[in-house]
Amino acid sequence: MPTAIKTNCSPALLALFSQLIALTVTVLLVIVSPPLTIFELALVQGILAAFISYFLKMAAWWIPIQLCFLPVMVATLAFEFPPVWFGIGFITLVLVYGKTYQTQVPLYLSSYAVTQALSTYLPQKKDFSFIDLGCGCGGLLSALSKTKTNGAFHGIEAALLPYLIGKTKNLLTKSSCNIQCGDLWKQNLSHYDIVYAYLSPAPMKMLWEKICGEMRPGSIFISNTFMIPGVAPDSCIEINDFSGSTLYIWRIKSDNDALGSEP
Repeated sequence: MPTAIKTNCSPALLALFSQLIALTVTVLLVIVSPPLTIFELALVQGILAAFISYFLKMAAWWIPIQLCFLPVMVATLAFEFPPVWFGIGFITLVLVYGKTYQTQVPLYLSSYAVTQALSTYLPQKKDFSFIDLGCGCGGLLSALSKTKTNGAFHGIEAALLPYLIGKTKNLLTKSSCNIQCGDLWKQNLSHYDIVYAYLSPAPMKMLWEKICGEMRPGSIFISNTFMIPGVAPDSCIEINDFSGSTLYIWRIKSDNDALGSEP
């Protein structure tokens, strides 16, 4: 078994590299091998791309994508769908997921059970400010703003369609939460008492650096499902939902303070 190669390149670039190398090898096979059908060649190319992705130690979910990409494309073209549908599909994906190829953060929606757990955990009487980094359609913020009237709720979302859905929902329901379209990395986290994120494993190390540099002592960071590498949380809340979520909680400390137990 080959030794996997570690790399810091973008997964999207690695995926493209794998496909191009596999395509090159497939073209050489066409020259020296017996005639194959277009679908058989696509399948060979997919197998090679999946193997190269494994060799480059890409995330496990990339392997079936690399394997199926060209065979599915060839099979789809065989049905002779109008090209406009491919354009519509591409635009829809861009609107829903934004720059996921760059951020490595897909669209995750917090469950109702997570909302209930947060509603119980957040301060009961004391005023506080809360931001959801990557708030999606704003469902979590909208629900919390109705039950926690002592909180000021904010959200930031980079993907256009979820942002528009959340903004429209807020206008129709006259919700008090504030949702903005923008880059979470440009947000100043020192303005908030509680920062919540449901992202992916990829940005957590960089996010922790931002948190340590900006959040005030005594403020709280909550991550849904994904931990910060090498940093143990101060507490955890296990959620009984469809994905078995866990809320990981960190209190931002200074060298001189001793923080209480209630946020």
